[in-house]
Amino acid sequence: MPDFDQSKAYAAQEEVFFDDGREVELLHFVYGKPDIDQIRGNPSKVLQAIDDFGRTKKYLMNVGEDKGKIVSDLIAEVKPQTMVELGGYIGYSCILFGDAVRKAGGKRYYSLERNPEFGAVISSLVDLAGLGDVVKVAIGSSDASLKRLHDAGELKHIDLMFLDHYKPAYKPDLKLCEELKLVTPGSVLAADNVITPGNPPYLEYVRASVEQKRKWLEQPNGEGTDPDARVGQKHINQYAKRGESTALNASPGNPNLVYDSKLNHSFEPTGDPDAIEVSRCTGEESG
Repeated sequence: MPDFDQSKAYAAQEEVFFDDGREVELLHFVYGKPDIDQIRGNPSKVLQAIDDFGRTKKYLMNVGEDKGKIVSDLIAEVKPQTMVELGGYIGYSCILFGDAVRKAGGKRYYSLERNPEFGAVISSLVDLAGLGDVVKVAIGSSDASLKRLHDAGELKHIDLMFLDHYKPAYKPDLKLCEELKLVTPGSVLAADNVITPGNPPYLEYVRASVEQKRKWLEQPNGEGTDPDARVGQKHINQYAKRGESTALNASPGNPNLVYDSKLNHSFEPTGDPDAIEVSRCTGEESG
């Protein structure tokens, strides 16, 4: 793995590093650029402007260039017709990957974002990048949005999914997608932040054998709706200041699905080590 280019490093992550007004500040920063007319309709220039804010103003919890390239290369390989991201934040990954999906011949990129203010920022920057024909932003909890899009017949299958949202929800939301048959053999998953801050429950699940997953499903208490404590209280309580519920869906999933899962080491935009876990659903064993 090549070394991190420190000249591209974002500002250091503070104790409070999101939902403090910096997201709207970013919008004013980007639209206030003297070359705004050259930025319009150009996804790469919009990303450059976002990176400029993250490097010179305040930290942004984006996927960044390094990890972003891992997923962009995956998009070029998989050529998904439909890609879903769980957790859009301010739209960096949405613009980077939505553009890659369009270049690969894909039709739709769904960005699911819980916070309506963040969703408004995503929509504004997606429009600025000229990606409105490919990207659809859905506001609400990830599980509710997945169910809603599925029940409406709008989302029938996920070819590639990027998980970068509420850390305790990674595994429950994957299991929901399995139950709804949105994730089936051929689907590919790319999960961010599996080292920084880490996500033991998710990694355990995608790396487990079918036999192990069947045993877990037989346990009398099941999964429940409480977040797995291994994710850490800081991340479990992420939405506490807004008084939002931490309850998760308790889908049984489909334990018969087989994943080939691989850790891809990289860096956070700050230069801190992190990785993307790429899991390919390779088949389904009979029950």
